[in-house]
This record gives sequence, structure tokens and C-alpha cells, in this order.
Amino acid sequence: MTATSPVGLHRVLEPVGPELTLPQAARRLDTSAAIGRDEVRIDVEVLNLDAASYRQLAGKHSREDGSVDGAALRLEVLEIIADRGKMQNPVTGSGGMLIGRVAEVGPDSPLGLRVGDHVATLVSLSLTPLRVTDGLQRWDGLGERVPAEGHAILFGRSIAAVLPEDLPAELSLMVMDVCGAPALVSRVVREHRERTGRAPVVAVLGGAGKSGSLSLAAAGQAGAARRIAVVPVQQEADLLEGRGLAEAVTIADARSPLGLLEAVEQAGGPADVTVVCVDVPGCEQPAILATAQGGTVIFFSMATNFAAAALGAEGLAADVRMLVGNGYVPGHADYAMELLRTTPGVRDLFESRLAGEQTGAP
Repeated sequence: MTATSPVGLHRVLEPVGPELTLPQAARRLDTSAAIGRDEVRIDVEVLNLDAASYRQLAGKHSREDGSVDGAALRLEVLEIIADRGKMQNPVTGSGGMLIGRVAEVGPDSPLGLRVGDHVATLVSLSLTPLRVTDGLQRWDGLGERVPAEGHAILFGRSIAAVLPEDLPAELSLMVMDVCGAPALVSRVVREHRERTGRAPVVAVLGGAGKSGSLSLAAAGQAGAARRIAVVPVQQEADLLEGRGLAEAVTIADARSPLGLLEAVEQAGGPADVTVVCVDVPGCEQPAILATAQGGTVIFFSMATNFAAAALGAEGLAADVRMLVGNGYVPGHADYAMELLRTTPGVRDLFESRLAGEQTGAP
């Protein structure tokens, strides 16, 4: 076993020399199965593409009747992985995560994993060396979860969590894919209470989704005064009704500045904390406008244009703190899994979503 960089610089094949970058920004990675002293090799079982990436690919491979050409989408994902040595959508720059079994652990690995552990990686596929060996033949290209065979490499500063035995692996994967969101929301809500002496109003854009529903649960547990769930259609509003995750559910287009502002205000806003969990562009300025002066906007969407957010806040003379949800908060995986176990409304939403994906239902 050879010496390695804990952040994976030794796996970068392109660019090299003075332009050498970290793996996430790299054009191509080394996917060799032989591991370094602080690396871990994972036998891949399932890839989970992030929502923004899959939405872009599905739109690109849509037929005239609106259906998705799954075979063409699958072929492009295979080409991306083969070309880049990782799953990084060249348009969105994002990837996703995976679950698998630990196959080999370097003697200096600090991750605490053992051979045979069933794990979910908590770092993006956009920086994870990945080789697929089955041609993704079990995937129809019509959903974010991708059954796969192959291997992935974790570095010394990667993150992975052993999957809990009391929950189905697919359900755990769905939670861990977004586990950074509830942990950061909880932190921000508690900080607001300590700083201002009052409980905040929290608005979650995309409240019926995975990260959105967990964020609502976290805000409630952290002591939010009022939770406003914003969803785009009545079908998603119906999913939230009666689940105890929000004091108000409102329908609005998160891309509409005045429409979102009016909906949030009528539901009890403006928000002291606004959480953006929708995977479409154009939500930056509406979210800022719906947030009270001195409040906080948390961007969890990979579709966020951060230049638009910064310039939009300036143009609106908005005194708001803007945070990038980077997917990592210490203890985030355990916290998200505990929310799933202890919040019936969240678990119901996740299980119904999982059942729908497995049957092909919308």
C-alpha cells in the first residue's frame, strides 16, 4: 500500500501539475481498486443520483410525449462514470451518494469501518472514485435510485455511516442522502432563539420532499414558533396535511417573488428562517424577499445560483444571512435517522415515497 493524500489528491488524473485540484473539481479520477493506506474500497450496491442531476438528465432525454427515454439516460450516466471516474453531472456539477459493503480497509484509515460493514457514503459521488462493472443493466433509467455493481473508493477525510439494522437499507439511503439539512436547520433555529430571545417562524420551500420534511421536523424539535411548508401543487399539500409537520401548508411557486411573499405572509410570515429545498433554479430572490430583515436563508438545493442570491440580496437591500447547506454537520446522520424513527409524519412520507418509487408510481 502506498502513501496517499487524505483529501484524495493522489487520485486526480486530470488536471495535473500546477493546475492540480481537489477531486470534486477534477476532470477525471483514478478508479484503481488497489487502495492506499488510509483508503477504503466499497463494493457498490445502489447509487442514488441527486435530485437536481436526475431532473436535468430526465429533461434532456424527454420524448415529445413527455416520457423519459430511460435507455438513453442510463447510457449517458454510464458514459459520465466511465469518462470521469466518478458520477458528476457535467451540467449541474452534482452527483449523489451510494450504499454498499466494505470490501477492504487500509491500515491507517480513520473512518472506523470494518470489512463487511453495510454503509452509506455521506460524501458526494462528484468526488468519489467510482467504477461500474455491470452496465447498470438492472436500472431502467426512470428514477434516482440506481442498482449497480462495481466499486468506489473513500479517502481518509471521507465520511460514511454504517446502515442501521432496524430500517430497510433503501429507506436509510433516502434519509442519509439529505441528512445534512435537518441538522443545520436545528442549529440555525436554536441560534436564532439564543440570539433574539424568541422562537423563529420557519418557512420550508419544498416541504413535502425528503430534505423539506426532515427540515420541518427538525425545526419543530428545535423550538420553532411556527412552521410554514410551501409546496407547488395541491397533491403535495395533501401529503403534508394531518402529519403534524407544519402549522401551515401553502401552495406557491417558489420562483415567483410576489407569489411566494404573499403566500408566506398569509401563512404567518415573513419567515425568520427560510429553508430552500427545491431543486429548480430561480428561487434565490423569492426566498430572500420572503425572509424578515435579520433573518437567515439556508440554500440546500444544488440548483441554487449563488451569484444570483448574493446580488439579489444586495438589490433588495435585504439584511439576511445566507448559508450554503454543505451536507455535513457533526452527527448529522444519527440525528436524521432519529427524526425518522421518532416523527411518524416523516416516516410515513418517506415510506410512501419509497413505495411509489419501487412501483413506478408518480
